[in-house]
Amino acid sequence: MAGAAILRSAQSAIVGTVACSSSQQKHSVNQLAAPPCSFSVSSFLHAGICSPLRNDARSSTWCRRVSKPNVVESLFVETTEESVESPPAQKPSVQARSVVSLILGGGAGTRLFPLTHRRAKPAVPIGGGYRLIDVPMSNCINSGINKIFILTQFNSASLNRHLARTYTFGNGVNFGDGFVEVLAATQTPGEAGMNWFQGTADAVRQFTWLFEDAKNKQVEHVLILSGDHLYRMDYMDFIQKHKDSGADITISCVPMDESRASDYGLMKIDDKGRVLYFNEKPRGVDLESMQVDTSVLGLSPEEAKKMPYIASMGIYVFRKDILLKLLRWRYPTSNDFGSEIIPAAAKEYNVQAYLFNDYWEDIGTIKSFFDANLALAAQPPKFKFYDATKPIFTSPRYLPPTKVEQCRIIHSIVSHGCFLRDCKVEHSLIGLRSRLESGVEVKNTMMLGADFYETDEERVALIAAGKVPMGIGKNTTIKNCIIDKNAKIGKNVVIANTDTVFEADRAKEGFYIRSGIVVIAKNATIKDNTVI
Repeated sequence: MAGAAILRSAQSAIVGTVACSSSQQKHSVNQLAAPPCSFSVSSFLHAGICSPLRNDARSSTWCRRVSKPNVVESLFVETTEESVESPPAQKPSVQARSVVSLILGGGAGTRLFPLTHRRAKPAVPIGGGYRLIDVPMSNCINSGINKIFILTQFNSASLNRHLARTYTFGNGVNFGDGFVEVLAATQTPGEAGMNWFQGTADAVRQFTWLFEDAKNKQVEHVLILSGDHLYRMDYMDFIQKHKDSGADITISCVPMDESRASDYGLMKIDDKGRVLYFNEKPRGVDLESMQVDTSVLGLSPEEAKKMPYIASMGIYVFRKDILLKLLRWRYPTSNDFGSEIIPAAAKEYNVQAYLFNDYWEDIGTIKSFFDANLALAAQPPKFKFYDATKPIFTSPRYLPPTKVEQCRIIHSIVSHGCFLRDCKVEHSLIGLRSRLESGVEVKNTMMLGADFYETDEERVALIAAGKVPMGIGKNTTIKNCIIDKNAKIGKNVVIANTDTVFEADRAKEGFYIRSGIVVIAKNATIKDNTVI
């Protein structure tokens, strides 16, 4: 009761100060009964009349407009008129609910073959326990973007299964407006509807009707992402820059030095960051002509001298109305964003460049995949999966900790649920549920792991029958190799590509060689005493 009395007394004091006439203010503000002309504090605050109470700069002005009983003077500090300054005008911030993200599942993935023999590119494992699709999905979630479409076409079964297990924003009942939906290539009525996706732009064109759906009526910006890149990015910073610049299209780009620039599609920009034109993998004089002043995009003068080129990341943000206009009416027969629509649109629309000056890698080839994974084991690594503030999410597997017995592990990553016994692992990644027996030496190798365990009884039975159990057998040496899931490598095997073969297809023997890297195929068996 005492607490209630104090609260009611304070309410009476404030109400008496604001709402009463000068004659009524003669009444004591400490009395429990409110003045006859008073109204409730809750409605007073809700109406916004007392908003100066929440702003120091305006509260002093409010105090000067009313009589100041002692109780008010004790609550407010009067300031001079000159100290009250209006805040500078700020540009409106982009709301995440106005953004929809489209992640492109990629084509056939021929450059990543044989890893894409039975899986889509975004479903390829990476980092010991993740899949490539986890990178853009996690970036969206960490950026607050919860409207996500994934467009798939080739080998999408494992990708769909992973998405269904990992990313759900509700089970039957969903109280938000977020979603994760897979848009599989499909045939529709009409001549054009008989075709599968013909390219990145065509894939989006076939589903433009979704942008006019009732649940997407608030969408203003469309974010186009690739499913086979490794990086960590706050997309809302990217989209805010897009809105602030008044751009119709904004392209995320990375700075490049001369040694790598000719491997990418480069952009030429003016002194305000507007994209003028593109050049795909230029060399010689053409490469030199693509130099730009990257300090315009935020690099320091020293960095700008070292990296005078900018390469497109294949990440775009469109105004929704512009995207629909380009796909439906302006370029209805163009099928690709990077090589057709955006270069053409740069001639008549405001296309801006956004500099992303951080780690980014396009996982498009076996060599880039291999190098990016081994780089994770370096000290310090260029990219970290274990950033607690912006984690990379993946499917929860509930595996036990890895068991290590008398092993030597140097600059390596060992994932969950592995068994390592009296072996040596150097500068390598060991994936989920992997098994390495005694005497094994692994160096510069990525082992993707296994989808399931073999029991001890099953392993004993396989060995007794002269077969090879899953994992790496005793006294085996492996260097410069990618071992796909569920591979069975026998005892006394040597995989080192000592003949330095650059390319080879040995599907019947269970392996391939790409860019000098031996790739053991998924579910392959390498018999005892084999030398590769």
